[in-house]
Amino acid sequence: MTDPTDVTNVPRTVLICHADDALNREGLARWLASTTRLVGVVVLGEPAKRMRRRIRREIGRVGLLRFADVFAFRLYYKFFLARRDHAWEQATLEQLTQRFPPLTGQTRIIKAASPNSSEVETFLREVNPDIVIARCKSLLKESVFTIPIRGTFVMHPGICPQYRNAHGCFWALAKQDRENVGMTLLKIDKGIDTGPVYGYYRCKFDETKESHHVIQHKVVFDNLDVLQEKLKEIYAGLAKPIDTRGLPSGEWGQPWLTAYFGYLRRTKK
Repeated sequence: MTDPTDVTNVPRTVLICHADDALNREGLARWLASTTRLVGVVVLGEPAKRMRRRIRREIGRVGLLRFADVFAFRLYYKFFLARRDHAWEQATLEQLTQRFPPLTGQTRIIKAASPNSSEVETFLREVNPDIVIARCKSLLKESVFTIPIRGTFVMHPGICPQYRNAHGCFWALAKQDRENVGMTLLKIDKGIDTGPVYGYYRCKFDETKESHHVIQHKVVFDNLDVLQEKLKEIYAGLAKPIDTRGLPSGEWGQPWLTAYFGYLRRTKK
């Protein structure tokens, strides 16, 4: 484990995450504090109007009929999958809290409604991170994601550019594209998951027993050691982006219940 007090060889980092996501807010934060110099955490408590905005955007993207399919999956997930997934999250968080110590006063924590707010921008300029890890649902504006010296990075649940936007692991499963069930470490630019790719990360999974939600977390938390090394390379200026030219590119969205049942039928054959 890297000594985060040795400021000569570890990046200054900031984590942006959601208040209701303990696995990232607590677990990933502890990992970052143990392997980098975590100078700040931005905890987002998003207002209801932001959710309504996402709903309107999804309806505009897929139409009302398909949005009913999306809503049906949300209901199915809540009643049939959420409890099991929550238990997995709690067990994983317990493992992380045993492995990594709590945050100290060296990490500043602020709460905000949006990662694009003026207070977040001011905070980032004050703590002056080398790298920001954005584990949030909102697209960041350029004046925010360009603040870190080495850039702002996302651990995108999906292999890019084939599975950009939302729920890439789900859609790879739905398309029976198991080779592209994974996570992409990419640097944010002005597009939707179109920035430079710095790594692909996969894991062992069983889609007949594990939901897409669990799998998209596993591709992150099963790869913490190799991610630590990649962040060190990025900080040192040694990491080179992967050439993705010529690869197919697709922008996906929220899961559909019809697509979910379809891939369940196929996996049981």
